[in-house]
Amino acid sequence: MAAAAVLPDTQFFPPSSPFRVMPGFRLALGFTLFYLALIVLIPLSAVFLKTFTMSWDGFVAAVTSPRVLASYRLTFGASLLAALLNVVFGGIVAWVLVRYRFPGKKLIDALVDLPFALPTAVAGIALTALYSGNGWLGRYLEPLGIKVAFTPLGILVALTFIGLPFVVRTVQPVLQDAERELEEAAASLGASRWQTFARVIFPSIFPALLTGFALSFARATGEYGSVIFIAGNMPMVSEITPLFIITKLEQYDYAGATAIAVVMLVASFLLLLTINALQAWTRKRGQAESV
Repeated sequence: MAAAAVLPDTQFFPPSSPFRVMPGFRLALGFTLFYLALIVLIPLSAVFLKTFTMSWDGFVAAVTSPRVLASYRLTFGASLLAALLNVVFGGIVAWVLVRYRFPGKKLIDALVDLPFALPTAVAGIALTALYSGNGWLGRYLEPLGIKVAFTPLGILVALTFIGLPFVVRTVQPVLQDAERELEEAAASLGASRWQTFARVIFPSIFPALLTGFALSFARATGEYGSVIFIAGNMPMVSEITPLFIITKLEQYDYAGATAIAVVMLVASFLLLLTINALQAWTRKRGQAESV
């Protein structure tokens, strides 16, 4: 009876031809390529084609003007600082959510995903109301000489807000799967808490932290909605690159806008390659440790 029960599986789905729920590989692949071309490749190609209408000297002048360079420095600099802050505090939040039990834990865990669900414009308005001169926090910070709203510091706050979930949700499952027996063994061998963290815990979560950092940085470089309200948008001071692209479009300088967009697009593509490389390295590292 057992052999008869197994026979249909081996008869219809032999190991050399694995069963697939959705048949029609060529049709599915063709639809996938068509959909990606329609949604992703064609719009991006239009950006490049519009930029190619400019001469090389015009392109270089458009993407290297002092105002554009200032926006690059602010966008990438603030994104880098925000990603670094999220690595530190996002790692702490993930550690607390995984390793401790306390009242309201599920609520805090749900609040971590709030920047994902909240419209970015709403986040920008809320942060501006909170940190402006007459806001709940701004009224106490400005007398101390700390002005957040309408300054680069406000941009940093907004980018940190929208990037935190990427680090938390990347590190959290790694901590959940970590073997606590290794920590107990290190403690039984006389290792201090710092030594246990530095030599046992940190190496296991470092790839996840690195991936979370890259995701947070990539998200911050393209952020627009939550930043424009709190930035102040002062040229050469608090003007981010996405806003400068919008300014070019409002001035009907479409080629100049697409030229700057191409620079950001190339930077985003390099970030995606970095993220994929980090994820591949994380998988190989996990497979090596499991062996």
